[in-house]
Amino acid sequence: MIKQFLIIILTTLACISYGQDKYNYVHFNKLTEVEGTEFVIASIENRGKIFKTKNKYLLFINTTTGETNKIDFPKDVNLREIKQIKIDSLKINKIVVLAQTVDLDGKKGIDWNDPQQIIVLSTDGQNKIQLTEDKFFARTWTVNNKTGTIVITGHYDTNNNGKYDKKDKNEILIFDLMTLKLVKKI
Repeated sequence: MIKQFLIIILTTLACISYGQDKYNYVHFNKLTEVEGTEFVIASIENRGKIFKTKNKYLLFINTTTGETNKIDFPKDVNLREIKQIKIDSLKINKIVVLAQTVDLDGKKGIDWNDPQQIIVLSTDGQNKIQLTEDKFFARTWTVNNKTGTIVITGHYDTNNNGKYDKKDKNEILIFDLMTLKLVKKI
């Protein structure tokens, strides 16, 4: 009797879990033209039946050939800003992403208390470089169009208390957008 009941329960659970996959939803959150190229960036989120996010990624679509390049992110990533930096005089054309990609405190996924990172992508989605360290809380950033540098402000949570306070180390980071190397810490 117990064996039959257990078999029925397990079979039912297997059927229900298999059936859930056909109810996935794809959300195209935003389409962005990459100026000066044939690419468009689609911000995509796959959700299950209960609207639980399964994965998030950026899809670089070549509008001439239809070929795509996918940049994966953690399923609970917060993509805050996607901006193209195009400086023709210095031959710089990059995509800068401000995003929360790391669960620094290890508390059930990425949330508002986790740091933001600066990530630089090629305009075709082939290359992805994270400029700031996982433990650096990037706050603001700007680009100097004359020098081709990106200046990033933020802090390190030096006492690991998950709060921004007087003991934390504030820094300004300057990166060269051509080489994607750190030029100076202030």
